[in-house]
Amino acid sequence: MAGVSSVLKQSTLVHLCFAISFFTSGLIINTVQCILYLGLKPFNKHLYRTIGYYLCYSFYSQLVFLADWWSDTKLNVYISDEDMKYCGMEHVLLLMNHTYEIDWLLGWMFCEKVRVLGNCKAYAKKVIQYIPTIGWAWKFAEFVFLERSFEKDREIIGRQITEILDYPDPVWLLLNAEGTRFTEQKHEASVKFAQEKGMVPLKHHLIPRTKGFTASLPFLREKCPSVLDIQLGISKDSKVKPTIFNILNGKPIEAHMCVRRFPTATLPEREEDAAVWLQDLYREKDRMQDSFHRTGNFFTDSGVAERPKLQLHRRPTTLVNTVSWVVATLTPMMYYLMKLLFSGEILYFSIGAGIIFAFYMLMVKAIGMSKISKASSYGAEKLKNGHSPTHEPSSTPSEAESSKDK
Repeated sequence: MAGVSSVLKQSTLVHLCFAISFFTSGLIINTVQCILYLGLKPFNKHLYRTIGYYLCYSFYSQLVFLADWWSDTKLNVYISDEDMKYCGMEHVLLLMNHTYEIDWLLGWMFCEKVRVLGNCKAYAKKVIQYIPTIGWAWKFAEFVFLERSFEKDREIIGRQITEILDYPDPVWLLLNAEGTRFTEQKHEASVKFAQEKGMVPLKHHLIPRTKGFTASLPFLREKCPSVLDIQLGISKDSKVKPTIFNILNGKPIEAHMCVRRFPTATLPEREEDAAVWLQDLYREKDRMQDSFHRTGNFFTDSGVAERPKLQLHRRPTTLVNTVSWVVATLTPMMYYLMKLLFSGEILYFSIGAGIIFAFYMLMVKAIGMSKISKASSYGAEKLKNGHSPTHEPSSTPSEAESSKDK
């Protein structure tokens, strides 16, 4: 039985069926979002956002299903009982290392388990909003889209944060302060930049950019009670590499996540001091990651107080939601595709084959976009050319290093 399950999970045909269901459901959700955006939001913004939560949840949770149920990926969370009490109960700014191909999906797994997945938002590149299904969903969900021009982005950040913190339910807003995903090329450029500027290089992170963070803080203080730092680690010796392709093939991944809560009221008010705080935090995160890779534990050699391990169990809602969409979308889609393919007419056959090929290419493209090898070279080019991270929508380096557990 296990052998049959393994064959099914690695079947391209099964993957294609999932892709058809996912992208079709995404277009349906986008259509409903658009109707509500035009017909409901101008009159009742809170109701629009409440309905939008469930629409986004229904879309995102299909991907969480792949991790939780399809691949049986395990997420070990290290968090204090006190910090856990606040999870899912308040607006939060998330700071997370951008290291792995699936770091966003592991973050969504945690968000789903504390019941904020539908209100997960992020700072993202403006061009993403034009990508069908996921980009359109993010646009209607009021993500913070940046242009990578700080003068323009400062205004966008203030306006969008004010808007989304008016949501009736808790919002978790993700800021990847490193600006781009970690690669060896970018890390080499980051280390070179740090050395040239007399800074302490980071071993496992890129030099964070603080301007997006410091520009956000004044708008966060009133309605966003806390900043959550998430440190994600996956063993380098793991037999199953943390990739979307492995998740799709049903291969289980084990990840470790340390979550720490910092009340917004305790963060420095001056922009320069807030920048120092973020740089110190990333030096601390670097020590945690180094400790994890050497000892298998975030806390052994990092100087950070140990948190208890919490095993958050998968919820049946992602399974029920995904199965419902598969039945609702694949039944009519497969019926009409089969009619086209077996119609006996070359034209209809070509149309049916073209639709299947289009879904296949969408699936391949989506998997390819997540690969680290396809990551933007933007950060590396900026550092290579000697441009300070302070010019980007998220950062300024400080030179003080703290060993204190914040």
